[in-house]
Amino acid sequence: MISTQPTGGRLLLEELPGRWRGLREAGPVRHDEAQGVWQVLDHEHVAAVLADPATYSSDLSALSPTQPDFETFTQGNFVGMDPPEHRKLRTLVSQAFTPRVVQGLEPRIEAVCARLLDEVADQDRFDLVDTLAYPLPIIVIAELLGIPAEEHRLFQEWASVLFGGDQLGEAPDMADLERALEAIAPTVREMNSYMLDYIRARRAAPGDDLTSRLIAAEVDGVRLRDQEMVGFVALLLVAGHITTTALLGNAVVTFDRHPETAAALRADPPRIPTAVEEVLRWLPPFPELGRRVTRPVVLDGHEIPADTLLMAHLGAANRDPARFDAPDVFDVTRSPNPHLTFGHGIHFCFGAPLARLEARIALNMLHERFRTLVIPSHEDITYQNPAVLIGVRQLPVEVGRA
Repeated sequence: MISTQPTGGRLLLEELPGRWRGLREAGPVRHDEAQGVWQVLDHEHVAAVLADPATYSSDLSALSPTQPDFETFTQGNFVGMDPPEHRKLRTLVSQAFTPRVVQGLEPRIEAVCARLLDEVADQDRFDLVDTLAYPLPIIVIAELLGIPAEEHRLFQEWASVLFGGDQLGEAPDMADLERALEAIAPTVREMNSYMLDYIRARRAAPGDDLTSRLIAAEVDGVRLRDQEMVGFVALLLVAGHITTTALLGNAVVTFDRHPETAAALRADPPRIPTAVEEVLRWLPPFPELGRRVTRPVVLDGHEIPADTLLMAHLGAANRDPARFDAPDVFDVTRSPNPHLTFGHGIHFCFGAPLARLEARIALNMLHERFRTLVIPSHEDITYQNPAVLIGVRQLPVEVGRA
């Protein structure tokens, strides 16, 4: 499902907070009868759920529809794992994805960003997603992994299928999920074959790249098997770029709706990092995280049985008035800003530093290159399905040069 601008002249991205506020009005914990899941909606309870993997498991396989290709593909996906398996894979990626590696990417990110913007140097209008927000992070992560970055259009197609939510409504149930898994199975099969061939080639001829370092890395004498590497590398490649793509699009849309803020940032570029944090709080790319309740629990007076699907709602938690002053005000000077967009606890997004770095560089360069940058018509924006990903698919912009 591709969401377009709602009727009444309001942006989808501006309607979402109202929906989240409506969910919270029933209390911090509620049961969604339509979807058959429990939702946790306030900052305190969401943080507690994410910090307790023993009670709230990330392994949803027992509750989710099964699909052979998808099960094979996710063997190395540590996002859906609990300790001790999670610790092994997280430690492996931490060995090869250090803060030093990320900081060392800054010159390359700047070069890629400059090259992409050079390609529209003679254009006053272009699509920001197609020009910059998508290719920048996928090229960077592909180069980091040693995968040919010139194939980024293929990777974009994969991400579009996996995260587009085209087979889902905005409140999907299990039947919807089953249909979605069947629909994406051919893409997953293609990814599995591509990644397996690539990993075997890298194992036979290692290079100076993250994939080769992951192949060589070990924890307690254990190394990743080829099929584990498939899900692992694919997670980094596909999921590793989508957050930055969504973040950049969300930032440009939000700044366009707050022109005084945009002007202040243009006049004072060092404020961009705090502005990025506020965009992350304002519109988290992944609005909910699923957890399986492993034992009977009581949350806010509600008895929740074991083997129940519980959704930790990051979007609602990030607007919790008990945690944030004036939560429905977009404030790029907000500090501290304890949003939960990158998660909390053992599953905190290890790619967060890279996403922040890419966003800062890209927004700075947009300000340097263009005297003005506006969205001429919000009716031309197309959106992702917000049940899966909060972001834009197409974002036509108009620029003015000095």
